[in-house]
Amino acid sequence: MKKRVMIVDDSCVMEMQIQRLLEGSEFEVAAYCDSGEDAIRRYGEIRPDVVTMDIIMPGLDGLETAQVILREHPDARIVMISALGYDDARNEATAIGIRQFLHKPFDREDLLTALAGACCTPCPGR
Repeated sequence: MKKRVMIVDDSCVMEMQIQRLLEGSEFEVAAYCDSGEDAIRRYGEIRPDVVTMDIIMPGLDGLETAQVILREHPDARIVMISALGYDDARNEATAIGIRQFLHKPFDREDLLTALAGACCTPCPGR
């Protein structure tokens, strides 16, 4: 059975890119959310195996969104995706429980490695 991915990104281009890169893999897109608020609202309903989360989005950013999701669902597995190369963003992501950090641009192998790593690592604090 394929692992279900929820994409959280305000760019439909990124959604299409991730969907294309996942074709023929062990992952499938279960949902697409174009805002942090939408992701928080839908996470419990979708119950994805892993979430890809952009950092920069209107409204709640990816770090704030991930923090809320992880507070409500401590077993959530999140891969942060960003063009930002700041150590501060990466450190903050790690501190709140983000499992993997993927820098844009990325290729299929990078994405699949990050998703697999997020799915296979134990939940923080366990």
